[in-house]
Amino acid sequence: MNLKQRLVQEALDAGFVACRVCRPDAVPEVPERLGAFLAEGFHGQMGWMEERVTWRGDPSVLWPEAKSVIMLAESYAPEYNPLAVLEKSDLGAVSCYAKGRDYHDVVKKRLKRLARWLIAQEPCEVKVFVDTAPVPEKALAQAAGLGWQGKHTNVVSRDWGNWAFLGSVFTTLELEPDAPERDHCGSCTACQDVCPTDAFPAPYRLDARRCISYLTIEHKGPVEEDLRGKLGNHIYGCDDCLAVCPWNKFAVAASDIRYHGSAGGTLAELVVLDDAAFRSRFSGSPIKRIGRDRFVRNVLYAIGNSGEAALCDAARGLCNDPDATVADAARWAVARLADL
Repeated sequence: MNLKQRLVQEALDAGFVACRVCRPDAVPEVPERLGAFLAEGFHGQMGWMEERVTWRGDPSVLWPEAKSVIMLAESYAPEYNPLAVLEKSDLGAVSCYAKGRDYHDVVKKRLKRLARWLIAQEPCEVKVFVDTAPVPEKALAQAAGLGWQGKHTNVVSRDWGNWAFLGSVFTTLELEPDAPERDHCGSCTACQDVCPTDAFPAPYRLDARRCISYLTIEHKGPVEEDLRGKLGNHIYGCDDCLAVCPWNKFAVAASDIRYHGSAGGTLAELVVLDDAAFRSRFSGSPIKRIGRDRFVRNVLYAIGNSGEAALCDAARGLCNDPDATVADAARWAVARLADL
């Protein structure tokens, strides 16, 4: 086998489900798309998307010496129906990717292993990225042939569905690029139709300001009242648009058991977490990064949507919480449940 063939095999042996290659300049459409997204204000409070926008729009500017980008996918496909929890109003729904260990740590270790292997085969320089730098991973994934950006804007593959983390290895080596993948969404609108908050103004376009993942993770402060009732029992992220994709019939089971954790729980037990208990419970989890206050805010919105009168007292106990946003969410929840 030549170097690239051996690279692909090494990636699969490391636990990735796919490995493809493209050039750093293979995504010329990104600057215009990113500019339009930012101009619409669809990024909401994610001000970091406006920073280093030149790098984010052109990977060849990020590291001019790079000649190839190795794109990798790692499955986190759930072994259960992620939509089932939405029917259980006393439970908090946590996105599949956040059920276990923080994927940043797990995927980066695999990327570093692959990078060390590559350097050992042929001296070169490498840089690894996993959602931690201004890299347009989704566009690069399509350019490398891993999959295509579906109508929900996430990467979809005919081989492994859409349950996958993306990582990249930039290298100064010249590797043969793969052919880009074409769109296979066809006339399907399942991901658009299922969204509770109508976050897709059009196919392939996402208004993050209405996206439940954004609202429960990135958004600071109170969520607009007209959206709170649409959050349901989502308390961290949302899998609705991913879960209904028909291509998931080809989903590859996650090879790392660390992704199959048990984050979440009953709303009654989660709403009473103080800062210390929150940090202890979610140590090593991506949930930890949003902090206790934002997390409990989400739990209170879920309580307000639960229709469970028994949870009213728990919410009432936080109406004077030191955090103004938590207190506001508690009062909203109490008002929703008071007449039940």
